[in-house]
Amino acid sequence: EVKLVESGGGLVQAGGSLRLSCAVSGLSFSDHEIAWFRQAPGKERQGVSCILPSDGSTFYPDSMKGRFTILTDNAKNMAFLQMNTLKPEDTAVYFCAAGSPIGWMCATRAAEYNYWGQGTQVTVAS
Repeated sequence: EVKLVESGGGLVQAGGSLRLSCAVSGLSFSDHEIAWFRQAPGKERQGVSCILPSDGSTFYPDSMKGRFTILTDNAKNMAFLQMNTLKPEDTAVYFCAAGSPIGWMCATRAAEYNYWGQGTQVTVAS
């Protein structure tokens, strides 16, 4: 059984930092792409970043560049999202996901991801 379990969410003041974790089990970590998505109330799910654990290559949509960093610990089948200088508009449920990569790069297209965690709430207070 494939499982993705996020942790590390919570309440933080604007300008603060959080590090989200995603524990992945039941699949070959290095053969998949791992991504973080987020969804705010009343809004569509939004890709934050992705990584290929096999070579460490990453992708960030333009709107996510600069304050977010995706990391993995391949030995532990863990993915992380380091979030700095948080803003109230970053408030959302953050999900990690795993999928089979298409091509040489990972992507933050939700349709590529077969496996999803339950999400962790991040709330940024102004």
